[in-house]
Amino acid sequence: MSLKGKRIGFGLTGSHCTYDAVFPEIEKLVNLGAEVIPVVTFTVKNTETRFGSGEDWVQRIENLTGQAIIDSIVKAEPLGPKLPLDCMVIAPLTGNSMSKFANAMTDSPVLMAAKATLRNGNPVVLGISTNDALGLNGVNLMRLMATKNIYFIPFGQDDPVKKPNSMVARMTMLEETIVAAVNGTQLQPVIVERYKDAN
Repeated sequence: MSLKGKRIGFGLTGSHCTYDAVFPEIEKLVNLGAEVIPVVTFTVKNTETRFGSGEDWVQRIENLTGQAIIDSIVKAEPLGPKLPLDCMVIAPLTGNSMSKFANAMTDSPVLMAAKATLRNGNPVVLGISTNDALGLNGVNLMRLMATKNIYFIPFGQDDPVKKPNSMVARMTMLEETIVAAVNGTQLQPVIVERYKDAN
């Protein structure tokens, strides 16, 4: 199945260390002819870290997609009834946003876009990046995995020795995960040996 002409929302949350793995995947979607609609949390837009400033990341994603960012809940709400997406991606998805999403707390543009997409019965694809996926957030991860129309980029432990509760998606599998999700299927295996990718 081709992604050409598909409207794909792309949500970024505050796992700043993961952006370098995510942006090449956004570029692939654009090159495949998808219309990529960027959505960012307030943290992404307003935070400066050693990985760069929010202003720089926003400029980069706007240049890459050719679209202005959606940076407010009000701007994200029309992605439900008026401007529906074929698929909404959140990558990286932090543990904080994951816990909110699993408990229906819609307090950011990204989560509103995801909620709007689920409202339409369309798929939401999640690329997790969290230090507590196997800790307190485990219950939220499982809740989302059991929810209709939510799909996961395959993920695994990125450093099982130093960070045994941490899990990160294999972002290079984003395209095939979207294709499977649009067809109503979870790409398998969903749990992979992610730490080997980093070595």
